[in-house]
Amino acid sequence: MWADTDTDIDFLNYSEVAELIAEMIGKPHLLPMSLGVFGSWGVGKSSTLRLVAKDLDKNKGKYLLINFDAWLYQDFDDARAALMSVIASELLQAAPQSLTAKAMSLFGRINKLRALGLLAEGGALAMGVPTFGLITRGLEGARDILEGKGDPDDLEAIRKAGADAKEQTSGLLKNVSEKGPPEEIAAFRKEFGEVLEGLGKTLVVFIDNLDRCLPENAIHTLEAVRLFLFMPKTAFVIGADEDMIRHAVARHFKEPGEKQVTDYLDKLIQIPVRVPRLGVEEVRAYLFLLLFQSANSDPAAQEKLRSFLIERLRRSWTHDQPFAIDDALESVSKKDDADLRRALDMADRMSPLLAHAAHVQGNPRIVKRLLNVVRMRASIAAKRKMPLDEAIIAKLALFERCVDTSATEALHDAINAAADGKLKFLQGIESGEPIDEHKSELPDKWQSFLPFIADWARLEPKLADLDLKPAAYLARETIPVRVASGAVSPAVTKAAEELVRTPSMSSRAAADAVTALKGGHETAAMEAIVTHMRKDPDWTRVRADARGAILLARASAEAAKVATRFFRDLPSVPPWLRSMLKDEAWYEA
Repeated sequence: MWADTDTDIDFLNYSEVAELIAEMIGKPHLLPMSLGVFGSWGVGKSSTLRLVAKDLDKNKGKYLLINFDAWLYQDFDDARAALMSVIASELLQAAPQSLTAKAMSLFGRINKLRALGLLAEGGALAMGVPTFGLITRGLEGARDILEGKGDPDDLEAIRKAGADAKEQTSGLLKNVSEKGPPEEIAAFRKEFGEVLEGLGKTLVVFIDNLDRCLPENAIHTLEAVRLFLFMPKTAFVIGADEDMIRHAVARHFKEPGEKQVTDYLDKLIQIPVRVPRLGVEEVRAYLFLLLFQSANSDPAAQEKLRSFLIERLRRSWTHDQPFAIDDALESVSKKDDADLRRALDMADRMSPLLAHAAHVQGNPRIVKRLLNVVRMRASIAAKRKMPLDEAIIAKLALFERCVDTSATEALHDAINAAADGKLKFLQGIESGEPIDEHKSELPDKWQSFLPFIADWARLEPKLADLDLKPAAYLARETIPVRVASGAVSPAVTKAAEELVRTPSMSSRAAADAVTALKGGHETAAMEAIVTHMRKDPDWTRVRADARGAILLARASAEAAKVATRFFRDLPSVPPWLRSMLKDEAWYEA
């Protein structure tokens, strides 16, 4: 088994991206800098951040590196104060005796800013920042006030705009003098800058897991960076799913236009760097490394193979022949290891499908979890003395991961329906015959995945003459939660978009969207809706997307299974949702 954690050991040639980021941070004329390391769930954002830190750490004395896990502070009463306090604490630890008093003073400044309401929700009452308060003066005007350039008219307008947030500030603001807020902000920034200058180092703050936070916390953290902490000799490296941050901006501004979202995000994050999607060769190398790591515990041998594979990946632009299994084995003196060769041969065959399948797309976390599922099932099979080779388990697990839930259910149903547990309809495809000649023999739920199934069926081992009932039984007991892919048809996307904004259970538009999905697309749409619901962890209010999911579940048993799994996996089902679900037969089933 393999740990599902980030690492500062480069398995995927991400060090190239990390080196690029480190080079930019090392150029003083580019500072201050806010840089986003963007990528979807599981692609390696956290590992990339760790690789950047590892690269910068080679220059001892030049950088002060700080790690801030935004998710750890999700329930902190104030996201901005949390980030600022962590940074102030690290500065205090790093400060020489001559700067200790000034570094300690930063904590006092943070408390004053909190008391003035500048760090609380609705707290930019003295700043005019759209997302800090209930006003719309804009980011550029806010920056003037932050730097102490605000005039009485600015303050008066801001105070009026803050009236709606009176309860949130608990009356603190009325005790603040006319010149208090901008002066206090300017004092904080001045003191912060003096400590940085005195240290003589570049401050680099790595902010991770921002996309796991509630939308308002994500925005507050980014605004703290740009409005309070953005000073000379600072760099902020932010790992996040760009779509999730866009969603947070849209939620915070109550569904603005796409241009407004883009403009605002560009102000908060200057330089976007996207973690590259893995191709076939990167997936092959990753599988080789994981399998070798499991088979050989010698760190020196693991590093030798890693160095060999990373070097070959870096030379892939020369169009050399892909590295062969023999090359990899020879690099670690294991050419005669039959078990390892067999494992790498399986990885060699699986890698193209894992790189191109819509539900995987080379995602390294999905690849690792797939291998963990295979090893877990193989272990259970061995304990139960089930006659299952690991290669059979791997092939079926690959099918599950690369298709949708309904296609997987159809596979299990076909196995259980056969008296001998054999999928005879696969024989022609496994032997290399065109899949179009056999498509009518395949389950209806497989028709959307014919190109994948043609390649999958030809992988060893061939399954048509094997009793797969033990494998299907094992899979049903241990089937993993699926990560839905965004790769769906425009029609499904359109229907799902309509359903996630269902205003009521009697909505005509929602009913029409469900009708449009008839014919086998319900499951894909439900997976898209579930993906949308996962982006917003706030279940304290009645939600339009939950209404849409319920309406779709009523129309499709397969879609209902997806919805049921999602709702039952919630940490707690809120009363309003429990009330909606109590009379739903599909949910009780």
